[in-house]
Amino acid sequence: MTGIRVIFFDAAGTLIGLPKGVAFHYCEVARRHGLHVPSEVMNKVFRESWREMPVPTTTRVRRQDDDKGWWRRFVQRVLEKCNLPSDVKFDPDTLFEELYIEFARPGVWALFPEARAVLARLASEFELGIISNFDGRLRVVLSELGVAPLFRHVVISSEVGADKPDPWIFQEALRLAGVRASEAIHVGDEPTSDWEGAARAGLKVFRLKRPEMTLNELVESLGSGSADGLRAS
Repeated sequence: MTGIRVIFFDAAGTLIGLPKGVAFHYCEVARRHGLHVPSEVMNKVFRESWREMPVPTTTRVRRQDDDKGWWRRFVQRVLEKCNLPSDVKFDPDTLFEELYIEFARPGVWALFPEARAVLARLASEFELGIISNFDGRLRVVLSELGVAPLFRHVVISSEVGADKPDPWIFQEALRLAGVRASEAIHVGDEPTSDWEGAARAGLKVFRLKRPEMTLNELVESLGSGSADGLRAS
């Protein structure tokens, strides 16, 4: 692909994942507070709550609480759906704070197997960035995993006041990188947030589909000039 100057990556599901799964961590923190929820129940209510929660308000400026209030409401909804026994006593605020910290702790997140080598290789030829519907904890995670120096731009929804697929977050990433949409590719795994959102903003798109397609195919596409896996806007 000619003319590409910047490669933007989604974070969770594209570069990093939770080896033990999100339900494990919710159950583990809950257990420390005397709440025993089966992992299959937690996984179900987490997914239901995720689908039901409204997207954080688009402000186009930094959201003051780094979206922590949104996460507090989300955890409250998850706990309500768990139908906990009425006689179990716990402090929901303390539980939330511990759960919030949990997802920035070392060892919780991990890079996908090929990610480190692919990023190192691409960083020698392209400017790299991240566009993610995360919050400031992502910077801690990237640093702990040792890949933060590879990214010149880390564009986070809570910090720019818009979540993918809103065009604003992609436009801000392009502005910060100083490139036109035609000079950038967005790599992600979510059909709506990553593929449709980036395409509507004019970026080229690499449609990551784990496990059958990994970041190794991105390298092959860029290296060979093949359009496989890349979709023009």
